[in-house]
Amino acid sequence: MKAMILAAGLGTRLRPLTDNRPKALVEIDGRTLLEITLLRLRTLGIRDVIINVHHFADMILEYLETNADFGMHIEVSREETLLDTGGGLKKAAHFFTADSSSLEDPFILHNVDVISTIDLPRMIQFHTEHHALATLAVQNRETSRYLLFDEQLRLCGRRLGPDQKSELVRSPQQVQPLAFSGIHVISPRFLGMMREEGNFSIITSYLHLAAHEERILGFKADEYYWRDLGRAEDLEQAAQDVKPKSVW
Repeated sequence: MKAMILAAGLGTRLRPLTDNRPKALVEIDGRTLLEITLLRLRTLGIRDVIINVHHFADMILEYLETNADFGMHIEVSREETLLDTGGGLKKAAHFFTADSSSLEDPFILHNVDVISTIDLPRMIQFHTEHHALATLAVQNRETSRYLLFDEQLRLCGRRLGPDQKSELVRSPQQVQPLAFSGIHVISPRFLGMMREEGNFSIITSYLHLAAHEERILGFKADEYYWRDLGRAEDLEQAAQDVKPKSVW
């Protein structure tokens, strides 16, 4: 199984920490966000990973070399201009399609700035058993941007902005707004179905494909620890969370 770590962002909410280093190399309790994510993937048996880079990209390359790629096979996708989540994955698509023997195997897409105890093997099993094109880890918590799902946890729209207006691509009887957690399990055939170009959010692709009845599913992850690390106070809280025991 392969994975991609999204690490190209500027980390503006983490300034001044990211004034002189990339978000991926910000530390919690002496460990970088990139190390935490890589080792979490490695515990699943994943050895093939691609990381997209932009902000202080050379620092990430030097860090990986210094740490011998953490015993993994790691490739880097350098973005001269930021491509967002969808564009970044599309640029790195070759990593998942070059080997024909792995075209049926799903891969993980993981934000570098989230930590969790979400049961990834269980999520992968859910994705496979439900023949999903993509499966998104979601939770019932407050957020400024909701994804909307029907009773079968199929994506049908989103709700965002100060007015929280809903945008539906399908019309189920009921919708449940859930917060996306920055972790995906994706089937490689999705890569050839993205019609967008350049800089674009992967959510745009998901909504387009959901409108055409493709199975973009939510995986409920309310029972697991999860934290977004976009702000300095989030790092401080995560450091407190990890003191009694390891949570990731």
